[in-house]
Amino acid sequence: MAERIASSNSLNSSFRPTAYRVPSVTRSTSLLLPRSSSLSPKCHLSLSASRSFVSPLSDRSLKGASSKMSQQSRATGSTTVICAASDPEQLKGAKEDIKELLKTTFSHPIMVRLGWHDAGTYDKNIEEWPQRGGANGSLRFEVELKHAANAGLVNALKLIQPIKDKYPGVTYADLFQLASATAIEEAGGPKIPMKYGRVDVSGPEQCPPEGKLPDAGPPSPAQHLRDVFYRMGLNDKEIVALSGAHTLGRSRPERSGWGKPETKYTKDGPGAPGGQSWTVQWLNFDNSYFRDIKERRDEDLLVLPTDAALFEDPSFKVYAEKYAEDQEAFFKDYADAHAKLSNLGALFDPPEGISIDDEAKVPTPEPFVAAKYSSGEKELSNSMKQRLKAEYEAIGGSPNTPLRSNYFLNIMLVIAGLAILTSLLGN
Repeated sequence: MAERIASSNSLNSSFRPTAYRVPSVTRSTSLLLPRSSSLSPKCHLSLSASRSFVSPLSDRSLKGASSKMSQQSRATGSTTVICAASDPEQLKGAKEDIKELLKTTFSHPIMVRLGWHDAGTYDKNIEEWPQRGGANGSLRFEVELKHAANAGLVNALKLIQPIKDKYPGVTYADLFQLASATAIEEAGGPKIPMKYGRVDVSGPEQCPPEGKLPDAGPPSPAQHLRDVFYRMGLNDKEIVALSGAHTLGRSRPERSGWGKPETKYTKDGPGAPGGQSWTVQWLNFDNSYFRDIKERRDEDLLVLPTDAALFEDPSFKVYAEKYAEDQEAFFKDYADAHAKLSNLGALFDPPEGISIDDEAKVPTPEPFVAAKYSSGEKELSNSMKQRLKAEYEAIGGSPNTPLRSNYFLNIMLVIAGLAILTSLLGN
């Protein structure tokens, strides 16, 4: 993706993020670590020669790695700590800290880009993890940060590293995707249906090769987008919807080779001034990207060849036109596509993922309709309905809780009725 950055901090490329390491243990027995341990949650010791933590091997693509680790263990007699992925409570805490970070640094665009570029290396034609690429935290290593498409992302790493240090029970893979989704939501975009529990790769040797991410100005823009995104298993609708995230951020020519040094929309920030944005309000997530590209009335707004292709390619144009007119449709499709992208290639532990959304859906009781509790066909007056409702609720009834039968009382009423009937007949 083209370069996007909105940080007010002066950051340099000397930052060297490191892998999350855990101490090795010399005993060859298997132990269970307590939850209070300073290591990641759900950890246990296992025979292995690995240098850093890996997930319990719940994915069939790791069977080969498991066998290799066992062979190394028998040869060395060493053990390492094997941990599950992220802790739900720490994920929630990290999300709140990310929200505060966004308020002070205006770094929404670069956080979106961080998550996208970690996930966007996925190749659906490769089954093995982590060779298949995707959201696995590999972008924290210098070798991948130096890829041309990732220019400037070291700034995002430096911003987010203190949060990682504060919440060691959150993997880099989860943190990158959490920051990306939170940035969209905090900029006014849709809520992304995210799940967490991604396992990190353990070293720079597991980083993907360069050239997996899209270019801004290829010879055949539409075909290039399809080549890249089809490789990830995405379709035309998802390509166009994801392109709409360019409503956030700016392109800096010193990093990407695209855009103006500054415009009337970027010369004063917020964040570090300069660059050229796709939209006027480049920190607000909406559908203005599609409207502005369609109209092309402002020379201070950026239109890359891959942006223009959305309205030139017949298939892309159907969705671009739709999103330019219908923001609600764009938000829905974008949220689905973003969630799909963030899961690409990831190895989840547990396999079903972790949800940190506490908004439990409470069923809404059916409104009380007095006529439903009457056997007559005539509509009751409002005052009678209210009286029936009050009397019904006074003895424990409600629309969702029918009264319990009192069999003893029912028998007594029947006997009393028969006695009265006998008396009348006798008279």
